[in-house]
Amino acid sequence: MTTTLALETARFGKIEFETADVVTFANGLLGFPDLRRFVLIQHREGSPFRWLQSVEQGEVAFLVIDPAHYVSDFAPVMPEKLANELKLTEETPRLVYTIVTIPRGKPEEMTLNLAGPLVINAESGQARQIVIEDDAFPIRFRVFPQDQNQAA
Repeated sequence: MTTTLALETARFGKIEFETADVVTFANGLLGFPDLRRFVLIQHREGSPFRWLQSVEQGEVAFLVIDPAHYVSDFAPVMPEKLANELKLTEETPRLVYTIVTIPRGKPEEMTLNLAGPLVINAESGQARQIVIEDDAFPIRFRVFPQDQNQAA
């Protein structure tokens, strides 16, 4: 049985969601170890962006996107231990997101955190943030190339 809950948020005002919609990060997120329960909210109709809204603190929400939207070859190796913790098999539906940073007023400087993707077991709602120690997956992957003609 699912229960409908309401939450007052800083960004969206009052939102309603069902307990089945909650994504649980047992270890929290990097820098936010005490925030473990979130809901995904679509940014706007047709947008590839989502918001990962904290259920515990209404003022905390992270802009996220499936990294494949900008990085078609994004396919880091999932550590077997983490796959087991999330009960992921080859057949298990999963969602993968990266946290997006957009400096205020400078969307052309948008970056993705490819070194810390969020992996969600879409069946159970269990999730983990994975740390990838590979230079091919930077913390601040610049989505749009810097204009070489523009003065820094």
